[in-house]
Amino acid sequence: MDAKLNMDNRQSNVSVFRRFPLVSGLLAALALPLAQAVPVLEISRAQPHSATVQTLDANAPFIERRADPWIIRDDDGSYYFIASVPEFDRIELRHAKTIDGLRQATPKTLRYKHETGPMSIDIWAPELHKIDGRWYIYFAASNKDVRFHNRMFVLGLEGDSPMTGQWQELGKLQSAQDAFSLDATSFSLKGERYFIWAQQDKAKSYNTGLVIAKMLSPTQLSDNETIISEPLLDWERLGFKVNEGAAVLVKNGKVFVTYSASATDDRYAMGLLWADENADLLDPKSWHKSPSPVFTTEPSLNRFGPGHNSFVLAEDGKTELMFYHARNYLELQGTPLTDGNRHTYYRAIRWSADGFPVFDNQQSDSQTLHRQGTQSR
Repeated sequence: MDAKLNMDNRQSNVSVFRRFPLVSGLLAALALPLAQAVPVLEISRAQPHSATVQTLDANAPFIERRADPWIIRDDDGSYYFIASVPEFDRIELRHAKTIDGLRQATPKTLRYKHETGPMSIDIWAPELHKIDGRWYIYFAASNKDVRFHNRMFVLGLEGDSPMTGQWQELGKLQSAQDAFSLDATSFSLKGERYFIWAQQDKAKSYNTGLVIAKMLSPTQLSDNETIISEPLLDWERLGFKVNEGAAVLVKNGKVFVTYSASATDDRYAMGLLWADENADLLDPKSWHKSPSPVFTTEPSLNRFGPGHNSFVLAEDGKTELMFYHARNYLELQGTPLTDGNRHTYYRAIRWSADGFPVFDNQQSDSQTLHRQGTQSR
């Protein structure tokens, strides 16, 4: 999810909500010259496989009409699936013993939007996390009387089972800068818990950048916030100036953060940040950025605007799977806000010789899964 004004009018029929969220008055500002948020470094690329990609091998959705997918593996090896619904009016959850079982699992609605107030519209990008043995859901929402005033909120579970326990509203998760914010995620490293989210800068020179802070508790952030990425590269500013939808992988001595950028049409794409796992993650100098997107539109696979991904281990306990959303056609049916056909897909990623994730942009999801022996559809 994100929020932005259409700045290039490439398609006049989607000029206002080409990539949704912020109010047009809020986002009308042009980009200002900005200092580079993190160093832009080339990463060595693994040699692509020689397999020919044909339209017949195009991707099929895993779960239709679910965006911003988040999947978590529980201690017993079962899986939970949570995502944005196209109506943006509720939070629902699925559970299954296997990944394939999630496709047919019956969703349970945990919360509906409020009739009024700060959680009365645009329920976006929920994520389910288990922290110190208790379950929490982080999500963004807005006030229908002040549209695109999104802030982050928390639900906490009373009980042990996310599907049967009682979910309680724990209120707003306050950041030091009270600004448009969304797409929160959390991870732990070396005994510290961190929070990364998308937030507009004070100058309102772009729509959202990525911010990190330590968590004092599951419902409280430290006031010490650091911007680790801003939409300064050309490919991050197509239609809207956005970095959002962070997902974290800690592997091979590094903290990798994928993120999504630009408008949520066919120009939406994923980028990659990384830092050494022993570095100070609150120091912006610790972070590096790939100059090019790592996962993009591929018409031959009917994949348009992939992004807002998450990672989870496959049933084999070793293969990293990447869940993401995309549309399977080019021309929007209405606007990004009203075209609800962003579907959930997943694929296997692999690792280069120097320890970086490889996304195999030219391959279909099924090719990557067959390669890893994790095809479970």
